[in-house]
Amino acid sequence: MLRLSTFFTRKKIAEAVAAPSAPDALSVEQIALIRTTFRKVVPISTTAAELFYDRLFFIAPDVKPLFVGESGSPEMAAQGKKLMAMLAIVVQELDNPDVLMPAAADLAKRHVGYSVKAAHYAPVGEALLWALEQGLQDEFTPDVKEAWASAYGVLSSAMIQAAYGREAA
Repeated sequence: MLRLSTFFTRKKIAEAVAAPSAPDALSVEQIALIRTTFRKVVPISTTAAELFYDRLFFIAPDVKPLFVGESGSPEMAAQGKKLMAMLAIVVQELDNPDVLMPAAADLAKRHVGYSVKAAHYAPVGEALLWALEQGLQDEFTPDVKEAWASAYGVLSSAMIQAAYGREAA
């Protein structure tokens, strides 16, 4: 049976997304936790991506039309690979904001063309944390949750600002 996280609600994710944060807001320890736990997700990346998208479409059904294909389809499998590849880049560059933040800004601007709205970032963060919790199970400790939520908050805030302006972030 899948465990539901009560630690990070949609409201907490929305607050993290809205909080103005500098790219260096993550501690060395948080970056290490993210990298360590991501290495454990990589072997189950296909399942993690499926969990992510299934959860996203459950909590935010309005985003489903932005995607092609149904769960388990070749299109969604390809989308899952893109998600995991992007997460790998983010994890790799967490301590290199001069590389990460411009890449994230470019990605955000491209997503505007896919009809992504600023309001979509909160459920994406919620789905990401939930999928990580399912994949990592007992290793998804409160410190790990906080590290991933902080990273997502910093990144998504910068992406929203790049795509929609400071007032939206």
